[in-house]
Amino acid sequence: MVIGGSSGIGLGIVRAALGEGALVTAVGRSRDKLEQARAALGSPTFRGVTADVAQEEQVAALFGDHRFDHVLVTAVEGYYERIRDFDIARARRTIDSKLTAALCIAKHARLREQGSLTFTAGIAAQRPGPGAAAVAAVNGAIEALVRALALELAPVRVNALGPGWVDTPFWDAFAGESKQQRFAAHAGRLPVARVGAVEDLGSAALLLMTNGFITGETLRVDGGHRLV
Repeated sequence: MVIGGSSGIGLGIVRAALGEGALVTAVGRSRDKLEQARAALGSPTFRGVTADVAQEEQVAALFGDHRFDHVLVTAVEGYYERIRDFDIARARRTIDSKLTAALCIAKHARLREQGSLTFTAGIAAQRPGPGAAAVAAVNGAIEALVRALALELAPVRVNALGPGWVDTPFWDAFAGESKQQRFAAHAGRLPVARVGAVEDLGSAALLLMTNGFITGETLRVDGGHRLV
C-alpha cells in the first residue's frame, strides 16, 4: 500500500513496486488523480482507493482485516509561511496530514511479521528555510516517531525516507515559471549536480522494503543537500 500514491513521489514508488511484480494499492483523497494514475500505469496489479488518512475512522476502514507486506506513506498537505504571518489552522492541516495521519496508520495498519512501514520526512528537518517552520516541525517529528515505532511494532520494521528537492508536480505549483531556474541554481550547489527524480525515491523505497536489517532509520535521499 502506498498512501499518497496517486502523484509525485508516491506515484514513483508505486511504479517501482509494480516493476518488481508487486500487487499495489494506492491511496489518495482524489478519485480523479487515482484514475489518472491507473491510466498512466496501465497495470492490472494496481488498484486505487480513496481515503483521508488524517481521519482515524477512515484509516480504520481502509485497513479493516487486511494484512499487507509493506505500507509506505508520502501524503502531506504542505504549508509554507513565515511565522509572523502564520495561519494556525492551515499549519494544523499540515500537522494532521503528516503526523496525525502517521499515528493513525501506525495504530490501524496490519502488517505481516516480516513487513515494513515507511513514512516520509524531508530535508526541511535538517536544512529549513524561512517559511518552512510547519514542514520542518512535522518532518523532525516523523524521524523521531520511526525510532519509537521501530521498537514498539517490532518485528515489523519502521523507517522513513528523507528526500531533498525532487522534481514533482508540487514544484510546478510552488515555483511556477521560476521552477527551472531554481532547480538549476540548487543543482549547482549539490555534490550530485542535479535535483532528485521520483525514480530516486522509488529505488530507495524498494531498499527499505526488501532489506530486512534496516529499522528505525531515516534514509537520506537528498543528493547531499544537508552537507551544503
